[in-house]
Amino acid sequence: MIKPLQGITVVDLSRALAGPYCTALLADMGAKIIKVESINGGDTARQWPPFQDDHSLYFESVNRNKSSVCLNFYSPEGKEILSQLISQADVLVENFKLGTLEKLGLTPERLMELNPSLVIGSVNGFGLIGPLKDDAGLDQVIQGMSGLMSVTGRDSQSPYRVGIPIVDITSGMICAFGIVSALVGRNNGSPVHHVSTSLLETALNLSVFQGQRALSLNETPTPQGNNHPTIAPYGMVKTATENITIAVGNDKQWRTFCVVLGIPFAVDDARFATGAQRSVNREQLTELVESALSVKTAEEWILIISQAGIPCGPILNYSQAVASEQVGALGLIHKGQRRDGTALPLVRGPLSLDGKASEILRPPPLLGEHTAEILAEIGFRTEDVERLEAEGHLRTYKETAKAH
Repeated sequence: MIKPLQGITVVDLSRALAGPYCTALLADMGAKIIKVESINGGDTARQWPPFQDDHSLYFESVNRNKSSVCLNFYSPEGKEILSQLISQADVLVENFKLGTLEKLGLTPERLMELNPSLVIGSVNGFGLIGPLKDDAGLDQVIQGMSGLMSVTGRDSQSPYRVGIPIVDITSGMICAFGIVSALVGRNNGSPVHHVSTSLLETALNLSVFQGQRALSLNETPTPQGNNHPTIAPYGMVKTATENITIAVGNDKQWRTFCVVLGIPFAVDDARFATGAQRSVNREQLTELVESALSVKTAEEWILIISQAGIPCGPILNYSQAVASEQVGALGLIHKGQRRDGTALPLVRGPLSLDGKASEILRPPPLLGEHTAEILAEIGFRTEDVERLEAEGHLRTYKETAKAH
């Protein structure tokens, strides 16, 4: 695949999920990601389950195509190495609480002194200003505070979190977009030095029409279970066997859907004549649709409805999804290996450029796996690295292997 970010170097101080997801996307596009981790265990996600042997699958799922350098952030020597890396980078990514960079001696003034053209990408919990700016923010806390949980679940008395850390993931996407925008601006005469987003800002932006309903109509949206909140029929329905998902998005599709299901009389039913009326009368509509669907299996209906041009599909678990024919055709599962030779299948990045899908060229790094390699690139001799390691200022892969 073409690598449009080839030649861009990113120093990645982030940990957990939002920041690493951001830098994984940048790595997919060819950026060189130097993941700088603390000598005290590295990225906290390395300690998070699920595990395969002693490998954190949580960590490995979002750290493809990166190098790992392991430093003592608080020793003068460790700080100096970090400063040298930053001085030669294009981008710095971090998702610390506000003030943590300053505690490391990396004030805005110091960063500007080290590298006047540096782009800094930041993700925090609640933003740069306001009464909560210094609070720690985690995905589920923000899901609750942003309104996202209030529209997810069976009913208003049973809010649910989204089943993945959706706010962390989308915050990483937004930060990656901001970083690339800043890099473009740097080249076209509109430089930007600091790109920031927060979990709260991203989560509220995910509200789209639900948030707009609250703003414009002063209505409080409520959960609709597995149904679309405003469009019908659009959601999970029963067949003679398994449940399926259908999405009848407009009047033309509705008319076709009625013919396909053998209920052409429903087209002229005043209760279902328009999208608004179908939404208001969704309970009666669901009863009618599921009665018609009860005569065939899920597999039969998916084929019939899809061939009629109406979006329709099965409801799969993740084991079924990764094994599906379409996922295989897209090459979404990369079958690679860790450095120790153990198998590591990974989901590749979601972008394709000119028809070529993003690639996984390097497995997620072991802690400190590339410390010696990266330091050699910036002028450190082997004996210097060995001395600094003996003095506790850094850790190499060899030292990490001994620790295990």
